[in-house]
Amino acid sequence: MNNKFDALKDDDSGDHDQNEENGAQKDGEKEKTERDKSQSSSKRKAVVPGPAEHPLQYNYTFWYSRRTPGRPTSSQSYEQNVKQIGTFASVEQFWRFYSHMVRPGDLTGHSDFHLFKEGIKPMWEDDANKNGGKWIIRLRKGLASRCWENLILAMLGEQFMVGEEICGAVVSVRFQEDIISIWNKTASDQATTARIRDTLRRVLNLPPNTIMEYKTHTDSIKMPGRLGPQRLLFQNLWKPRLNVP
Repeated sequence: MNNKFDALKDDDSGDHDQNEENGAQKDGEKEKTERDKSQSSSKRKAVVPGPAEHPLQYNYTFWYSRRTPGRPTSSQSYEQNVKQIGTFASVEQFWRFYSHMVRPGDLTGHSDFHLFKEGIKPMWEDDANKNGGKWIIRLRKGLASRCWENLILAMLGEQFMVGEEICGAVVSVRFQEDIISIWNKTASDQATTARIRDTLRRVLNLPPNTIMEYKTHTDSIKMPGRLGPQRLLFQNLWKPRLNVP
């Protein structure tokens, strides 16, 4: 990182020893300034509830990604394409972000909103996600905004009752359908995944015949190419999409 002190030069007047001493002193000042900046930056990055605000059990971060359809990407390029929107720690901070965000139904192309606990990246390979999986629901066009809002409000309100298992949620806007999913840490815990499924049915008021698919991130990583955090899963396209009135 360039530092404003880099442009400062020692005065040529005086003897060489004095110049070296001055240079060492300035180097020390630069290091101290950098440390102060780093500490100040770390303090600014800590997100806490404001006075009289209602704290959430966990801090969460909004992310956004957009990609070119039909172009598989590497894990590294995908990570570079995911942009962090902001982190919040209270109900009031959430609404300040959410009220200014475009609703999923108004997004175009291959776009995704991600809402994950602070410190967890919306990537299969993240340490919190790598042994987990996700429940996937396909939606006909026009339903994504309502379902996304109901899902994230249930997640923030700790309605899933599975301890620390929930990692985050994703809404993926596609040309012919939209997809919502909720990610958890432990794919092998069948009791937890079943509870998440049942809670998801309830908070989204899903019809009994709604197709819900659970996919482990390990399986997603093994698939050739990378189509973002929510693959279209072409082998399952014949499954009926959710048609909620």
